[in-house]
Amino acid sequence: MENERAQRYRTRMQRKKEIIDAAIDRADRTQGLLLIHTGNGKGKSSAAFGMIARALGHGLRVGVAQFIKGRSDTGEEAFFRNQPQVTWHVLGEGYTWDTQNLERDIATTQRGWNIAQAMLRDPAMELIVLDELTYPLKFGWLDLPMVLDDLKNRPVMQHVIITGRGAPGQLCELADTVTDMTDIKHAFR
Repeated sequence: MENERAQRYRTRMQRKKEIIDAAIDRADRTQGLLLIHTGNGKGKSSAAFGMIARALGHGLRVGVAQFIKGRSDTGEEAFFRNQPQVTWHVLGEGYTWDTQNLERDIATTQRGWNIAQAMLRDPAMELIVLDELTYPLKFGWLDLPMVLDDLKNRPVMQHVIITGRGAPGQLCELADTVTDMTDIKHAFR
């Protein structure tokens, strides 16, 4: 009985390996990926920061642009800013319910996008995290066609991760991978 179970397992895994190997063989290009972490659940930025750790483990150069957060005292920033391969920009002035100044929030975001654009044009930046970029897009503080154009025209091998709730449909269409974090239960409630 145990040998039969082991053989069924081996047969299943062999089939799975054939499918995966065939998918890899069909891959016809090498390029940087555009990933989006969206949805109402927690973990969007944390997942992106985990990918930063993975990139650093492979010796890649990383840039981070945080669009809404205005604090410079987070644990992620404290750790990653000390890594020589990381460039970290806190571009916001805080959550929108804290700032309550539409004109200033728009101006701050547009200044921040200038910094993000410079990173997106730099072929030495191999991974860029645009943390909470979906909010300025959703609020109309940045021109979506311009952002899409900047993403399309980045260096070929540059990976980009965008986080935040409510990712616009056109952004999701452009992305290679979109993950929707679902809120099942939250301690805040």
